[in-house]
Amino acid sequence: MFYTIPVRHFRRMSGTLALLLTILLPATAQQLSGRVVDQTNTSQPLIGANAVWKGTTKGVSTDASGSFTLELADALTPEIIVSYIGYKPDTIDVTGKSTVLVSLAPTSYIKEVVVEGQQTRYSSLTPTNSQIITSRDLEKSACCNLAESFETNASVEVSTTDAVSGAKQIQMLGLDGSYTLLTTDNVPALRGLSTPYRLNYLSGTYIESIDIIKGMGSVLNGYESISGQVNVKLRDPEKTERLYLNLYGNSLAKYDANLNVSAQVSPKWSTLLMLHTDHLGNRVDRNKDGFMDLALGTHHNVYNKWKFMSGDTWVSEFGFNALRETKLGGQMDYQKGEPLGPQQHYGTESETERLSFFNKTSYTFPGRPYQSLGLISSGVHHKFNSLYGRSPYNGEQNTGDLRLIFQSIIGHTGHTYKVGASFLYDDYTERLDAHAFARTEQVPGIFAEYIFNNSKNLTVVAGARTDFHNLYGTVFTPRLNVKYDLTPNTIFRVATGKGFRVANPISENTAALVSSRAFVFREELEPEKAWNLGGSFTHYFELGGRPGSFITDYYYTTFQNQVVADLYSNASQVAFYNLQGRSFSRSFQAELQYEVLKGFDVKTAYKYFDVQTTYDGKLQQRPMIPQHRFFVNLGFATPFDKWRADLTTQFFGLMPLAYMEGQGGAANTRNSERFYTLNGQVSRAFKRWEVYLGGENLLNYRQPNPILGAGDPFGSDFDASMVWGPITGRVIYAGLRFKIE
Repeated sequence: MFYTIPVRHFRRMSGTLALLLTILLPATAQQLSGRVVDQTNTSQPLIGANAVWKGTTKGVSTDASGSFTLELADALTPEIIVSYIGYKPDTIDVTGKSTVLVSLAPTSYIKEVVVEGQQTRYSSLTPTNSQIITSRDLEKSACCNLAESFETNASVEVSTTDAVSGAKQIQMLGLDGSYTLLTTDNVPALRGLSTPYRLNYLSGTYIESIDIIKGMGSVLNGYESISGQVNVKLRDPEKTERLYLNLYGNSLAKYDANLNVSAQVSPKWSTLLMLHTDHLGNRVDRNKDGFMDLALGTHHNVYNKWKFMSGDTWVSEFGFNALRETKLGGQMDYQKGEPLGPQQHYGTESETERLSFFNKTSYTFPGRPYQSLGLISSGVHHKFNSLYGRSPYNGEQNTGDLRLIFQSIIGHTGHTYKVGASFLYDDYTERLDAHAFARTEQVPGIFAEYIFNNSKNLTVVAGARTDFHNLYGTVFTPRLNVKYDLTPNTIFRVATGKGFRVANPISENTAALVSSRAFVFREELEPEKAWNLGGSFTHYFELGGRPGSFITDYYYTTFQNQVVADLYSNASQVAFYNLQGRSFSRSFQAELQYEVLKGFDVKTAYKYFDVQTTYDGKLQQRPMIPQHRFFVNLGFATPFDKWRADLTTQFFGLMPLAYMEGQGGAANTRNSERFYTLNGQVSRAFKRWEVYLGGENLLNYRQPNPILGAGDPFGSDFDASMVWGPITGRVIYAGLRFKIE
């Protein structure tokens, strides 16, 4: 039998319930305060998560520190429901509590949720223009290392630096990867002398996800970011698979083997051991120019992470990484250690040894989930010996980085601040031929960041840092990020700020070593300084009952000083000098993502770059950067990802080049060809096994004559640095993955 309760009686009952809850909840509290964090990394707040009283529509969104405040008078029961996109919602009993810490688990770790995030996701929550490459996205391609992790992404370009050594680099906003801050778990990494081969140093199987942040990021991570930040989130010891095996092989006879093993050592301790090795020993010359199309190499890499958690207060993570890599490229008959002489073959060699560690420890004050103290430290020893033709290039880098961060609120969680201090130590030694270069940087610094969040539609992050450089004096770095939600589905962002970095001109221009160009330093080089201003527009929509999103952004970067690597002025040299004139980058991108059919996603993007620098008084387009680029990715998956297929095509427009033809005068400038590339992969999943088959450069397009003067590599016209297209042609690969959750 059912009874109808009059509205007036319901109102009385609600008032009685509210009175009852004031008894169940602390008598002195009029509000419930809390903080929402990522369960896999409790130092990572979830910004924009929803906290709602159960049975009501009374709720709020968390601010930039992940904090929220609910009025007790709005409660019907002593329970709240907390939810966040990409995470499992949780219902929390708050009886007798005035504060609460909520940790949500990503859906990627929940067995019941197999299909999630079909498309590469743009965050609707962060104040910065952030894109997330999920672990599922990483499996859309072979993803043997970090360089291949961006193949299904439109925001970051990966290119080969030259036709001999096999080095690769990334580009963002039309600028070289050296202007992009690369971090692992938000700890600066793979910088300095590691630039030439740094994309090889992280296996794809180490990576849980990748955050791509365009424009100026936070001052907490230092002053070096100019075009953006790429943060690689490594797998979490507590949440990753107990066993993960990935084996790979391709038609060039390159093989990769990867093994991850994790264990819960005790209720508070967990650990993860990640192993990677790859080898290419097969010499291939498909274009018959006498040079190997791909450098030979062997790589061994081990990464061990530990995690400690003690309740809701102490969290600590630390890890160790060691790697050794050898590479050999050049003419087909080149052998390591050939004696000098008229019969010598041309070749490149590289041997790298690298050791690194990091620690992140945070303490959250009891009863104050919005207040914490964190200590982040890291250290690197990087040493390499290399040979380019007859020019030896050796170097060593020792780095220590220390940061202390305190976070709290001003009055309530709508006003959050972070303050801290840092110390950076960099010691560099380099030797190219008979020329030695050395410097030691010691940089103490202080920083502060203020976050305003009105819990509705506006977030402002304003930060500044002052660093005291022992070589270059006081460095002031201001930054600002603003996010405004016009509607829940329409978001505007604006970002501006300043960046500062000390260039490493040789390691950042090793491509020029694979030529007969001489390295000329015209003057003492000053640090690089630049301002970046930009913004983005994001709109989420539904069409035909299917979700989609449209994203467009524009960024303008202007340099106050830049170390110019001039390939134009003299064909027989690369000249380094400080900027004398203008240097800027204009970057525009428009991207559309849409689920056409259930399980079938389409992502398409257009990019425009205008990147110019003054070379000897003349403003010219920077070489090797296409003004126009198109990108299309098609992804299909059956229910539960039993079958998956992905196809990615890219169009590259004309690129200005600076060839060495015409010795004794200016370089011969001309444009590259327009070309397309096509990559694809099909995978089939079983209970624990997954097999995949794919191809890169399926159209088999190859750059004509990538090496000028290949018949006389020690002659004055030799140049293998003007690489603008694929060299190896079509590559077919296959592999398998095995997982035990």
